[in-house]
Amino acid sequence: MKKGKSIITLILLAAVAAGLMVGAKLSVGKIKLGLDLSGGAAIVYQAEKEGVTEEEMASAVSLIQRRLDRKGWSEGEASMQGSNRIRVEIPGIEDVETAVTELGQTAQLAFVDESGNVLLTGAEVADAQMSVGSSSKNGPSEPYVSLEFTEQGKALFAQATAQNLGKRIAIVMDDQIISAPTVNAEITDGKAMITGQFTSEEAEEMAVRIKEGSLPFNLGVMEMNNVGARLGANAVETSLKAAVIGVFLVLLFMLIAYKVCGFAADWALAIYIGLEIIALSLFNVTLTLPGIAGIILSIGMAVDANVIIFERIKEEVQNGKTLRSSVDNGFSRALPAILDGNITTFIAAIVLFFMGTGTIRGFAQTLMIGIVVSMFTAIVITRFIMKGIIGIGVNKPALFGVKKIEKA
Repeated sequence: MKKGKSIITLILLAAVAAGLMVGAKLSVGKIKLGLDLSGGAAIVYQAEKEGVTEEEMASAVSLIQRRLDRKGWSEGEASMQGSNRIRVEIPGIEDVETAVTELGQTAQLAFVDESGNVLLTGAEVADAQMSVGSSSKNGPSEPYVSLEFTEQGKALFAQATAQNLGKRIAIVMDDQIISAPTVNAEITDGKAMITGQFTSEEAEEMAVRIKEGSLPFNLGVMEMNNVGARLGANAVETSLKAAVIGVFLVLLFMLIAYKVCGFAADWALAIYIGLEIIALSLFNVTLTLPGIAGIILSIGMAVDANVIIFERIKEEVQNGKTLRSSVDNGFSRALPAILDGNITTFIAAIVLFFMGTGTIRGFAQTLMIGIVVSMFTAIVITRFIMKGIIGIGVNKPALFGVKKIEKA
């Protein structure tokens, strides 16, 4: 009896804690709405070059996405549109002109001397790679960035290093100095290295940024529009009302169909909703209409898992097992089916997330989070609640939806 009360008290405290976190700025206040719910800015860029390659376009997409992140527009997204265009969507921004100004044109890498003169640009860089080795005789092995210039860049870099011996040449991109090494000798072989006590990740990041900055084309603005919330001004409120009605009907059905088991499922589902909102906040998920669909689908999967478990528990009770034994066996028997269904759906969501773009990724992201949280609440939280209820003396089979017990 005491153990049952302790379990119920613990679960109740967990539910209250989840509810308090949902109401705090930690969760609800940090959930961002997507372009279809809150509106924002939409910009389409086009490569100003004939025969642009897919690799070059991918580099440009990556560069713009990095710029969005640096400006604090983490909910913004850049994606390829066709073979030579890039679409940028930034939810929550009303002035599209400001967005275009902030993003600007494609960055051009520049090598600048101490007087601010541009010595050569990224157009003269043929390749940049992360390497590991010693940058001096008998020095320690460490990560660095190796550069290789084009033929024209080779001549320009040789001239630049000859004129700046003992001085620094800064490598600048997006008005930010990413490195400023000192010239120790004239470099005539068209190769150079950037050192600076980097980690492997930092050196790899710098190499990628340098290659992105060496794009031989600019991106012109083809379209720029203010985008209103495509679902209308009351979209969020309407969606919330629909969600509340749907969840209420599910809770009512579970309570009527499975009685005490249904009550446990409803309690676990309430905790699930709180944990889901907290997870959306912690992972900085931008919520879109397809994302809401992913959440609703995961709620259905949580209820479906409980239904499988409760049917197994009823079968165990009908076969003459005690309630405690029936609960343990019911969860054990239902677990393989629950895992199979959720794992296959999770794999599909992973594929959508990495292969999809835009709102498709939003749907996949909320679905993956929902699956993990729903499995935890259905398998762990519901089980604790059931054991707590039985522990406080609620042990009549009829209360668990079992109409008839067959004698073994």
